Amino acid sequence: MIFSLSTYKRRRDQLRKDVGSGLLLFLGNGEVGINYTDNTYPFRQDSTFLYFFGISQPGLAAVIDIDEDREIVFGDELTIDDIVWTGAVPSVSEISLAAGVHETLPLRQLAHYLDRSRTKGQTIHFLPPYRADHRVWLWELLHVEPTAQEKCASMPFIRAVVSQRNHKDAEELACIEKAVDLSTEMHLAAYRTVRPGMHEAEVAATVAEVAARQGYPLAFPTIATVRGQVLHNHGFIHTMEEGDIFLLDAGAEGPGHYAGDLSSSMPVGRRFTSRQEEIYAIHLESFRAAVDQLRPGTPFREAHLAAATKIAEGMKSLGLMKGDPAEAAATGAYALFFPCGVGHMMGLDVHDMENLGEQYVGYADGETKSTCFGFKSLRLARPLEPGFVFTVEPGIYFIPELMDQWESERRFADFICYDKLHSWRDFTGLRNELNYVITNDGAKRLGTLDKPMTLEEVYAAKEA
Repeated sequence: MIFSLSTYKRRRDQLRKDVGSGLLLFLGNGEVGINYTDNTYPFRQDSTFLYFFGISQPGLAAVIDIDEDREIVFGDELTIDDIVWTGAVPSVSEISLAAGVHETLPLRQLAHYLDRSRTKGQTIHFLPPYRADHRVWLWELLHVEPTAQEKCASMPFIRAVVSQRNHKDAEELACIEKAVDLSTEMHLAAYRTVRPGMHEAEVAATVAEVAARQGYPLAFPTIATVRGQVLHNHGFIHTMEEGDIFLLDAGAEGPGHYAGDLSSSMPVGRRFTSRQEEIYAIHLESFRAAVDQLRPGTPFREAHLAAATKIAEGMKSLGLMKGDPAEAAATGAYALFFPCGVGHMMGLDVHDMENLGEQYVGYADGETKSTCFGFKSLRLARPLEPGFVFTVEPGIYFIPELMDQWESERRFADFICYDKLHSWRDFTGLRNELNYVITNDGAKRLGTLDKPMTLEEVYAAKEA
C-alpha cells in the first residue's frame, strides 16, 4: 500500500456518499499473455481499483454494496503450484485488511453475489471497460453485451470517481513530484546523449534505463524521434543527422503508479539552425502565454487559445499566416501548425481517467466538446480548480499531408499564406511540456528539478 488505510477508507466513504445507493463493481486487471498464457505483458493494475483499494495484484475484483453496507474483495489464494513459480505473497485477506476491507470471498462467488443483487432489483454500477477481457467478464457477470457496455455504464459512478480523482491531495502530489523528477532525469540524459550518427533507439534505451535503474516503469510508450511532426511516433527507426530536431516525449511512473509526462525538443548537433531557433522562440512564447492563464476559475480553454494566438502571431511574423492572430485562433486556422490540445489531466493515468470519458474528466457539466479540427483534440477545457494536475505542451508542427489537404481545399485561405509554405515542408516539429498543479491562488510547476526550456538552457544541457 502506498498510502495509509485511512486514506483508502476515506475515499470509499466519499464514493458511497456521492453515488448514494446500489452496488459499485470494481474489476481489477488480470495477467495478459503476449504469445501464450504464462508469458505475460508487465502487469499494471486498473487505476480506479488502485485509487480506492490500493492493491496492485492481478486476478481481483471488489464491490462496495452501499445498500447493505458491505465492502468485499474477491480473489483466489495462490496454490503451491503458483508459489513454486512466483514465491509466497500476502493473502487476499491480508492485503485487503491493509486497505481497510475486512471481508474477502473467492473470485467464483462474485457472479453469485451479483446475481443475488440483480434478483433483489439492486442497481449495479459499473465503469466503462477499456480491456477486452473486462468486456467479456462484464458480459458473463451482468449479461450486458460488449457493444452496449459503454452506453450502460453508470453515470453517477463515473462522475463520482472523476470528482475525487480530479483533485489531488498532498499525498498524491508528493508521489507525482517524484515521478516528475524522475522524468526530468530521463530528459536530461537525452540532452547529454543525442548527437549526429546515433540511432533514435539508442536514446530511447538510455531514457528507459534511467527509470529502470530506480525500479520504475515508463508511464507510457516513449516518443523519441527526429520526425516530430508525427505526433505519436513510437518507431525509433531513424538515424539522427546534423540539422535535425530531436523530440522526446517520455515520462516515468513513480511511487504508487503516479505519472510524470514531459516533452523536450533539442538540436541533434550543438545548436539549432537559425530557422529552427525562430520556431523554437515562437513556441516558447506560446508556452508562456498558456502558463500565464493558469489560475483557479479560468477555463483551460483560455490557456489553449492563448498558446494558439501566440503561434498565429509568430507564423504571421514569418509570412506564413495573415490577418488577426486572435481571430485565427478562435476560428481554428492556427490548427494547421498546432493540431492538438495544449494539455491534459495527469495522475494515476498519464491521460488521467480518459477511459471514463474525456467529456466528463476535462469538461464541465453542460460544456460541449468541439468537433472542429484542433479544438476536438483539446482534452481539458473546464475551469481550473485547486488540486487539478495537468500538462502544458503547446507545439508547432509542419505536417506535409495536412498542408496539402488544406491547400487543396483552400481552407482558411484568409489566414494562411499557402504560397509561402512549400519551403517549410521539411521542418518537422517541436514541443516542450511541463506539469502543473492549480493552487488556491495560481499554479505551481511540479518537480524540484529544472528541465531545459530556453535556448540557453538547451545548449547548456547539450554541453553538460
